[in-house]
Amino acid sequence: MLKTFRRLAALAVSAAMKGGLIAVALAQGASSPSTAGIRVPQYGAAGGTGAQPMEVAQPPETAPSTEFPVLYVTGVEVLQTALEPKLDIVRVTGLTGSAGWSGPQLVPTFVGKPSDDILDLELIATVPEESQKAEGFVPVGAMLVLEPGHPFKGVRVHASENAIQLKQIPGSSQATINVNGCADCIGKKFIERGQAQQGQQGIIREEDLPKQLRRITPSGGITDSIQNPNRLSLILSDDNTIVGAFWE
Repeated sequence: MLKTFRRLAALAVSAAMKGGLIAVALAQGASSPSTAGIRVPQYGAAGGTGAQPMEVAQPPETAPSTEFPVLYVTGVEVLQTALEPKLDIVRVTGLTGSAGWSGPQLVPTFVGKPSDDILDLELIATVPEESQKAEGFVPVGAMLVLEPGHPFKGVRVHASENAIQLKQIPGSSQATINVNGCADCIGKKFIERGQAQQGQQGIIREEDLPKQLRRITPSGGITDSIQNPNRLSLILSDDNTIVGAFWE
């Protein structure tokens, strides 16, 4: 499935560039001849943006397929430059579940011109090589420069668990993520959905956690061997106390 997704993303970018719709995608990565002189802020370090800007490059098509959508998209902004030729720049911020993600980038979700004239994008990044402890969400970001004269009237950006849409360009929109990133879950008691009121001390409610959740109990097995870096796993004791929390 990952290889199929990676091929689709690469094909979509290639087709869009050939059709004159998208000029260049901006995110973290090594320098690229097509983006010489264009720099964007580095994201991904816990606590905010990094100090050093990094240039952008599309990963080679032969690279291993390790990109996944990030967990949440938190903001979408389309800016228009003042100098001719005027360019529309799509800037997107988001959150990963853990540290260890790298190379965030924006890729089209499909090939061709959309019927509603809204450019559909996904905010993806390279997943961590190993499982990561749940220590709170980590901010990431990416940018995309649109070709002059592009046909799009708006932008829609998808993450794993949400999406943000702009119906007009230029413009901006933000989403508030009221989800527990499990930074302080250890030692608290896990309560299943609908069994506790909000705000109670010493508990973690299922409805406050990310949608993709796996509970590992002392008497239960682990049957799902498919890795999902956007799934939070909780290790529970006999009385449902959380003794471990990690992202796959």
